[in-house]
Amino acid sequence: MAAQEQRWSQQKTLGIIGGMSWESTESYYRLINEGVKHQLGGLHSADLLIHSVDFALINTLQEQGRWDELGVIMANSAQRLQAAGVQGIMIASNTMHKLVDDVRSATDLPLTHIADATTDAIKKQNLTKIALLGTQFTMTQDFYKQRLIDAGLQVLIPEDEARAEVHRIIKKELCVGEFKDSSRAYYRQVIKDLAAQGAEGVILGCTEIGLLIKQADSPIPVFDTTAIHAAAAVDFLLE
Repeated sequence: MAAQEQRWSQQKTLGIIGGMSWESTESYYRLINEGVKHQLGGLHSADLLIHSVDFALINTLQEQGRWDELGVIMANSAQRLQAAGVQGIMIASNTMHKLVDDVRSATDLPLTHIADATTDAIKKQNLTKIALLGTQFTMTQDFYKQRLIDAGLQVLIPEDEARAEVHRIIKKELCVGEFKDSSRAYYRQVIKDLAAQGAEGVILGCTEIGLLIKQADSPIPVFDTTAIHAAAAVDFLLE
């Protein structure tokens, strides 16, 4: 018990910018606390502060391409968390990592990047050709995809029509807590098609997709970015 209490006393405080959407932030909270409990045992839980933003505003600004305004919102959130005493920052969203530079420049805190944690998980399995699912922004823009490519991965994304439907399901269904069998079947087919093109694994590159798709839904290894990022959060808290 004494050794456990000593480890607890050294636990850091992590700040999470969440609410994008709150459904996936809820998963972060559960997974991080489960991870800390697994490591420390007993009644231990994670030392976290979460600033949960209003996703309706975030989504509107995303769809209108008003990323400068979103950058201000994210920077403000990071500053509020730093003022509250956190020692590190996480953005509980793949898409909003487009604004990681705004968050980093707003504070002097370390930030654990979701794409970097995911790349590490993929490389541990010695895979090089990976499928990427997510919002249109994540699947097509360089802020995320290029980061994977720069790390030495080949990245496959769905064709235009499939990308649009993957995005629609995220925004219109998963982000409002709707999980339809028809949408699960659609994602399964998209993954199957990408596997046929040579994908050795698939990144669930939106923090809501893991609420719908599990390993049993895929013929290739699934990399759930929410679970991977949460595991990295546990490492940060206890390192």
